[in-house]
Amino acid sequence: MKIDCAFVERVLCAFVREELGKAGFRRGVVGLSGGLDSSVSAALAAEALGPKNVLGLILPYGRSYAADTEDARDLARRLKIRFRVLDIAPMVDAYFRAVPSKIRTLKGNKMARERMSVLYDFSAREKALIIGTSNKTELLIGYGTVHGDMACALNPLGDLYKTQVRQLAAHLRLPERILKKKPTAGLWPGQTDEDEIGLSYDELDRILYRLVDLRLSKAEVVSSGFARAKVERILVMIKKSQFKRCMPPIAKISSRTIGHDFLYPYDWGR
Repeated sequence: MKIDCAFVERVLCAFVREELGKAGFRRGVVGLSGGLDSSVSAALAAEALGPKNVLGLILPYGRSYAADTEDARDLARRLKIRFRVLDIAPMVDAYFRAVPSKIRTLKGNKMARERMSVLYDFSAREKALIIGTSNKTELLIGYGTVHGDMACALNPLGDLYKTQVRQLAAHLRLPERILKKKPTAGLWPGQTDEDEIGLSYDELDRILYRLVDLRLSKAEVVSSGFARAKVERILVMIKKSQFKRCMPPIAKISSRTIGHDFLYPYDWGR
């Protein structure tokens, strides 16, 4: 699962420039968490568009992750991109005062969607598009919040597994603190991705690569040395999260239906 990082860097920078250009935009907005994925997306955006055309939004919930906020600030300064820090705690807390809940995943999802609400507001203010940060691992197992961290206009990392994003981050010479940090969605203090998923990213990616890229059967993946229970669990996660990877299905009534056979872009040149 090694990648040619220099080649991937060139492809992804071209992708960011071209996709923004097709839509008539020159600026990008990135949500900076101080973590690996958002740091790589920001670095690619800065290289592709020029630092002055990238805005990094750092959106902590109070001081729960003060070190991550400082890492995000430091990265923005290194990349020479513009950045702003906005605390989402007042917005989130106001909501849960009105509709209280002790289920912390509800609050975590609200935080993710509040951050994306701010990103889209600044997208309009800046006349910019949101550059996504979800990697292939997260997308395949549904580890993300719909209309939260999964929302974006374009996603340069969506075909790179988490371990491949880490390779690219090292190639881009991102700070060692970010490279070695335990991945977290920043949903509550002490929360880490691998604890929630129940697998290390290294093992998870090796199983996903065999199931998805190599198209091996469950039996073949198990026979290559992985525990059956883990392989079965990952297959369930992939299947249960399919709805997160698709446009909402539209019932077909007319002869040209969005998501089915609406091919109007091919006629734009007429």
